[in-house]
Amino acid sequence: MSRALKRLPIPGHRLPTVPPLPPPPLTLPESPLSLSELTPTSSITQTQIIQLTTLFKTHLKENPTSFSPNELVHFMKTRLRHHPTLSHLDFYLFRYTTTLDSFRHDHSTFEYMARSLVYSHRLDSLHSLLKFIAANPCPCADGIFSCPKIEAIFRVSIGAFCRSGKFGNALFAFDTMKRLIDGKPDAALYNIVIHGFFKFGKLDKGVEFYGRMIRDMVNPDVVTFNTLISGYCRSNKFALALDVFREMKEKGCLPNVVSFNTLLKGFFQDGKTEEAIGMAHEMIDFGCKFSCATCEILIDGLCRQEKIVEASDLIIDFLRKGVLPRGFDYLMLIEKLCKEGNAGRAFELVDEMWGQGYAPSLFSFTTLIEGLCGVGKSDESVKLVRKMLKENIVPDSVTFNSLLSHLCDSRQTVEANKLRLLASQKGLHQDGMMYRILISGYSKEGRREEGEALVNEMLDRGFVPDIATYNRLMGGLAKAK
Repeated sequence: MSRALKRLPIPGHRLPTVPPLPPPPLTLPESPLSLSELTPTSSITQTQIIQLTTLFKTHLKENPTSFSPNELVHFMKTRLRHHPTLSHLDFYLFRYTTTLDSFRHDHSTFEYMARSLVYSHRLDSLHSLLKFIAANPCPCADGIFSCPKIEAIFRVSIGAFCRSGKFGNALFAFDTMKRLIDGKPDAALYNIVIHGFFKFGKLDKGVEFYGRMIRDMVNPDVVTFNTLISGYCRSNKFALALDVFREMKEKGCLPNVVSFNTLLKGFFQDGKTEEAIGMAHEMIDFGCKFSCATCEILIDGLCRQEKIVEASDLIIDFLRKGVLPRGFDYLMLIEKLCKEGNAGRAFELVDEMWGQGYAPSLFSFTTLIEGLCGVGKSDESVKLVRKMLKENIVPDSVTFNSLLSHLCDSRQTVEANKLRLLASQKGLHQDGMMYRILISGYSKEGRREEGEALVNEMLDRGFVPDIATYNRLMGGLAKAK
């Protein structure tokens, strides 16, 4: 341990009555780095330095004169990381230990420190760390081979710089890593930089870095091509995106579902609806499976062109071809059809999809029931609810009350009450509104006895209305023939 650490008072030592002169402050030994480079962005007080030193010495009480990189990492993970006032001093401690003759950092301390700086967004310190790693190789790289952990350390650092738009630092890190590792960088590292450029609208820079990838004789993978396709589509250069797609196949890289989805979205953005549908069929011929995102892109693109029925026909066609993904929720299509007043077509869609094992979500059922009632198709609503109850799918009370109200308005109160009794057996939560709707329906149809029986049931179940509501219900029944 450094002489500076030994000057500090031993933790728990009782001071004499007349205190001696205070110990010299903890200072950094002479080094080529300035104090400002060793200090994190937030200020460091002398008290914090003493607290950090005391905490560190306490952690190493069994062997305070020397410690290993693993012990340093363990201290940072278990003690320093969660300390309320000293956690931001981890990089200070890291740089301080570099000045100790008995200590040498390795890839474990490099990796922990890099991830800590990335997660806390201290990118200026991260840049300094990478320069230190380049000048002080890991001990396991003393032979002819480099440290196998170096590429992973630089990968997370390059990603952090690219996400923050610090491309100067990202390129410095990339070039430094190339000099340190054995062989060529992985394609994923080039992809990180290309994606970073595209994310910040630097299309030319991203394409230029792709050219560098080719010159470095690194084979692009499917992620590389998908990134290029997406970048061109976002920049409204769809023709170039198609060129990349063709280049992708020429180089023997098989497109995946992301490739096709990106192009589908690009076709729709470019107003080329027929080409988009053709691309979907090409996707089937290619043997690439649809994802839920694929179906959503097709539905959304066609609906934006006011081709809602065509969208439902296309989904049915894909259903019959067996290419729709399991778990696909076609709520968007049901909503669009019902909004256009075509709830009958939505009912047909649900009926066929459900018959093939694609059960709608509860939200889809609710939307369809309300849509059918809105266009006067109460019979289809009842049929749908009965099928739902058979599958133990119970609608919520608001949706059910809406259906009962429509049935009663069309003088089908008897059918409405039968449906209520069936749903209650399946767990429907009944409320006072449900009874009031049915009693009013019986009154309008002149069914006084059924209405009075329902009033008694309502009261027995504890649904006691206020006096005005009760008088209105009983008055309606009194007028019933």
